[in-house]
Amino acid sequence: MYNPFSLSGKTVLVTGASSGIGRATAIECSKMGATVVLTARNEERLQETLRQLEGEGHRYIVADLTDEEAVCTLVRELPLLEGAVLNAGIMGLAPVVAITAAKLEQMQRINLNAPILLTRQLARQKKLANGASIVFMASAAGVYRTSAGNAIYATTKSGLDAFMRTAALELAGKGIRCNSVNPAMTETEAIAAVQDAAMKEKDLANYPLRRYGRPEEVAQAAVYLLSDTTRWMTGTALKIDGGRTLI
Repeated sequence: MYNPFSLSGKTVLVTGASSGIGRATAIECSKMGATVVLTARNEERLQETLRQLEGEGHRYIVADLTDEEAVCTLVRELPLLEGAVLNAGIMGLAPVVAITAAKLEQMQRINLNAPILLTRQLARQKKLANGASIVFMASAAGVYRTSAGNAIYATTKSGLDAFMRTAALELAGKGIRCNSVNPAMTETEAIAAVQDAAMKEKDLANYPLRRYGRPEEVAQAAVYLLSDTTRWMTGTALKIDGGRTLI
């Protein structure tokens, strides 16, 4: 049966695959026929993701992507990739007057430095096949809108989106595509940790579709960018936000 979104025959790396959007992305990629390599810091949770994948040949590699040497080692262990979804990241709120150097450095190291340095190693060690697709998990925050208390997070995500466009330009000569997925609020453990019921109810009024996204919906956007359907797409920020930026 014809399926333009099939990932059959592709090997895809998914970072931050131990939970949330990363786990959902790994699962959706496996459903579409990809062989998936999972990575994150928590081995127990990676094993749980691995058990939920469809098909065979998947594996995980435990790695701390904020450690440059660990990134080098991870990339050395990887097979040739047709796709990579760089999803690992953290959230956190801090008003401008409460920003500290430590908070800024932590979020920057995880959300911005890690995917940049991983991309560098993937390119330097020639782990990306011709025609490979890199998908950066950015955010509607910073790229399309802003909100009080979200300065650090939005800065790292808008920075990642800017890096994506430059990488798209530089890697195009090797047939490698770079795009980003930019979701608004999504129903994950990370969101639940920073938002109570009252905050959520108030915020939902800003969404024309009156709900947050689901991890699998964001993951399916990543699958779209990994598939051959988008082989003429590069340097694009794909917004998926339930209409949030219309208001």
